Amino acid sequence: MPLTVVLHGPAGVGKTTLAKKWMVDWTQDNHAKIFNSTFYLSCKELNHKGECSFADLLSKNWPDLQDAVPEILTQAQKILFIIDGFDELRVPSGALIHDMCCDWQKQKPVPVLLGSLLKRKMLPKATLLITTRPGALRELGLLVEQPFFIEIEGFLELDRKAYFLKHFEEEAQALRAFDLMKSNAALFHLGSAPAVCWIVCTCMKLQMEKGEDPAPTCQTITSLFLHFLCSQFTSPPGSCPSPFLQGPVTALCLLAAEGIWTQTSMFDGEDLERLGVKESDFHPFLDKNILQKGKDCEGCYSFIHLSIQQFLAALFYVLEREEEEDGDSCRWDIGGVQKLLSEEERLKNPSLTHVGYFLFGLLNEKRAGELETTFGCQVSRKVKQELLEFRVKSNKNKRLSSVTDMKEVLYCLYESQEEQLVKNAMSYVKEISIHLTNTFEMMQSSFCLKHCENLQKISLQVEKGIFLENDTESELDAQVERSQCDHRSLPLWTDLCSVFSSNKNLSFLDVSQSFLSHSSVRILCEQITRVTCHLQKVVIKNISPSDAYRDLCLAFIGKKTLTHLILEGDVHTDKMLLLLLCEMLKHSRCNLQYLRLGSCCDAAQKWDFSLALGINQSLRCLDLTASELLDEGVKLLCTTLRHPKCFLQKLSLENCHLTEACCKELSSTLIVNQRLTYLCLANNNLGDGGVKLLCEGLSYPECQLQTLVLWHCNITRRGCKLISKLLQGDSSLTNLDLGLNPIATGLWFLCEALKKPNCNLKYLGLWGCSITPSCCQGLASALISNQRLETLDLGQNVLGKNGIMMLFEALKQSDGSLKTLRLKVDESSVEVQKLLKDVKDSNPKLMIECNNARTTRSSCSDFFS
Repeated sequence: MPLTVVLHGPAGVGKTTLAKKWMVDWTQDNHAKIFNSTFYLSCKELNHKGECSFADLLSKNWPDLQDAVPEILTQAQKILFIIDGFDELRVPSGALIHDMCCDWQKQKPVPVLLGSLLKRKMLPKATLLITTRPGALRELGLLVEQPFFIEIEGFLELDRKAYFLKHFEEEAQALRAFDLMKSNAALFHLGSAPAVCWIVCTCMKLQMEKGEDPAPTCQTITSLFLHFLCSQFTSPPGSCPSPFLQGPVTALCLLAAEGIWTQTSMFDGEDLERLGVKESDFHPFLDKNILQKGKDCEGCYSFIHLSIQQFLAALFYVLEREEEEDGDSCRWDIGGVQKLLSEEERLKNPSLTHVGYFLFGLLNEKRAGELETTFGCQVSRKVKQELLEFRVKSNKNKRLSSVTDMKEVLYCLYESQEEQLVKNAMSYVKEISIHLTNTFEMMQSSFCLKHCENLQKISLQVEKGIFLENDTESELDAQVERSQCDHRSLPLWTDLCSVFSSNKNLSFLDVSQSFLSHSSVRILCEQITRVTCHLQKVVIKNISPSDAYRDLCLAFIGKKTLTHLILEGDVHTDKMLLLLLCEMLKHSRCNLQYLRLGSCCDAAQKWDFSLALGINQSLRCLDLTASELLDEGVKLLCTTLRHPKCFLQKLSLENCHLTEACCKELSSTLIVNQRLTYLCLANNNLGDGGVKLLCEGLSYPECQLQTLVLWHCNITRRGCKLISKLLQGDSSLTNLDLGLNPIATGLWFLCEALKKPNCNLKYLGLWGCSITPSCCQGLASALISNQRLETLDLGQNVLGKNGIMMLFEALKQSDGSLKTLRLKVDESSVEVQKLLKDVKDSNPKLMIECNNARTTRSSCSDFFS
C-alpha cells in the first residue's frame, strides 16, 4: 500500500521546517534513489490560487516542467508530495469528501485537487507527506487511509532551557526567566514553539534590563504578550504616544481577526484590499518581527506565531473604532462577541477559544491603560459587560459543576486579573468541581475561589504529580528536585486551602481520587482546625498517602460545626484511624450526625463502639458499607445498639459479609432499640433463614423500623411468605427493598399482603426479581386494592406486552395512592404506548418511569442527606 505520513503538532513547532528539509535533502540527492520527483505544496499559498489543473498546480513554481509533467506522472510510485499546512486549507468542513477528480488535466478548484490526491483518486500510488495542526486531524482522517502519524513536539523542556541560556548573557537571569515561564503551564506549553520562546525572552530581558520584576508579567499569557507588544513601541518618558501608530495597530488587529475567523494565517494583496488596509500600515510591525513577509509567496504576510494572531484578534474587539463607512463591516468576515464565545463556533474553529481567553485578559483596567498610553487608541469598556453577561450570567440557571465548563470559566476569569469582575461573575456560584492537573490550575482556582463569596460546596480532585514529596515513582529521583517542585506547589496549595477558613458560607468539602503529600495534608488540616472554618459536611474518598486519613480525623476532633463525615479508602487495618474516630465521637464538642466508613473499617469488630457510641449523643446515621465486619462484628455492634444511650436512627451494613448467623442478634436489637428506623442489609447472604429471624423481631409492637433494605440477600419464595405474614400484621415497615432476589414464585404472597388494609408499605422495590408476565395479574389486582403504596419499582423485569397491559389497565381503574411506577417497557409497541398515554391522562399525578437503561437500584430513602 502507498505510504501516507502525517506530521502533526501545534503551531510553530517546526513541521514546515521539517517538510522543507525533505525538499533540500532530495535536491542534494539524499532521497533521489527513492523518489524521482518531489513536489512541495503549501496550503497557505494555494488558498490564493484560483481554478487550475493538477498539472498546472505542479508546474506553478517550475514552468519548465509543464511539458514534462505527463511523463513524471506516469511513475506515480516514485513521486513524493509534501502537502504542508493541511489545516490552513480554506474549505467548508466535509466538502473535500464530496467533490473528487481523477483527471490531472481537468480544471478544478485547488481544494478539490488536493482532496482527490489525499483520497487517492488522483495518482493513487504516490507517497504523501502531510503536515497539520491537531485540530484538523479528524477532517484529515476522513480522507486518508491508514496514515502513519508522527507527532512533532517542537522544543522539549531541555531545548527551551538551552534557548533561554543562549538568549540571556547572565545565567542567573536566564534561569529566573525560564522558571517564570515554567510556572505558567499554558505559557510553558506554548514555549514548544521557538517563536514563543523568542517573545518571552525578548520581553523579560527588556524588563530585567530596566530593573523591573517580570514575575507579574508572566502571571498570564495576555499580560506577557501585551507587554511584549507595547515594549516594542514605548515612547520616551514624558512624550506623547506616536500619532502614527493608532491606524496601523487597528489595521493589524483587523487582519488578525479576519484570519482567525476564516482560519487563515497568510494574507495577500487581495485580502488587504478587501479589508480596506494598506501595506504601508504594516511597516512598524514588520520592523519588529511581529508580522513577517512570506518567504515563498511574494506579497504575502503572516504573523510570527498563531498565538500572537489570536491575541491581536482579541485586541480587535476591545479597540474603539471610528464609525465604519457603509459596507466596511460587510467586507469583513468577523463574528461578534457572542458568536465568538458560542460553543458551536468554537467547536468548528478551536482558535476562537484562545481568542476568548485573550479577550478576558484585555478587560484588565491596567492593561487597557497600557494600550492607550502606547498606541494612543481608546479601549472600549462596553465589551466587559457584554462578556460578563454572555459567559457568566447566561449560565446563571445552569449548574457549573461540570469540571470542563468550570475549568474554562476559571481560566477566563484568572486571565483578566480583575477582582471585581471575578466577584460579579462568581456571585451566583454555590457549587464547584475542580480537577487540578498542574500548579497553574491551582493558581487559577485559588484566585477565583477567594472572590466566590456565596460558594457552599467544593469538590476537589488532585492529580498525581503536583505534590512529589511522597511520590517515590516520580521521574524526579533526586529528593532535592522533588523538594523544589513542592516548593512551587505548596504556597499555591496554601492559598487555595485558605478559602476553607475564609469563606463563611462554605459548608461542604469533597476531596476524592487525590494524590496529596504529608505537607499538603498538614496545610489542609491547619485550615480545617481554624475557628473561622465552618465546614459541616466532609467527604474524603480514595486519597493518598494513607496517613492522610489519620491526620484529617485528628483535625476533626472537637470540630463543632462538622455534622456529616464520609471516609472511604484502602485503610482496612489502620487501628490508629479507628482510635482517632472513637476520640472524635467521644469529644464533648462532637456534633457529628452522619458517619460513613466505606471499605475502610475491616477492624471495626475490634472498635470499641460501646464506649464511643455510649458517650456520643449526636450520631444519628452510621454507614459501614463494604467493611469486613462479619457476623462477629455485628454481634458486638448490636451490644452497642441495645445500649439505652445509643441514639442511632439509621444503620447500613451493606456488603459486610454477613450471614444468617448474625440475624438473631439483629432481631433482638430491633425490639430493644426503638430509635432505629432504617436498616440496610443489602448484598449479604442472609437467605430465608435470616429473613425468618428478622421477621420475628419486626413483628414485635416495640419495633419502630420503617425502612428495610434486603437487596440481593438470596431470598426466595419461603422468605416472601414470611415477609407477607409480617406485612399483614401491625408492622411499622413503610419502605421495603427486595430487589435482585429470585422471588418471582413468591410474589403472590406479597400481592396478598398489599391487598390488606393494615399493610403500611409506601415503597416496594422489586428491581431485577425475575418477575414474569404471569405474575402481573396478581400485581394488577393488588394495585387496584391498595390505598397506601406510593412507589413501586419493577425495573429490569421482563413483564412482556401482556403483563404491561394488565398493569396499565389496573392503573386506569385504580384511584389509589401510587405516585411513581418504574418498569421496563417495549417502546416499539404502539398498543402499549397508547395505553401508557391513557394512564397518564387519567392519572396526571402518577409518574411512570420507563427507563430501560437503569442498571442500578433506585433508593427507597436517601441515607446520607
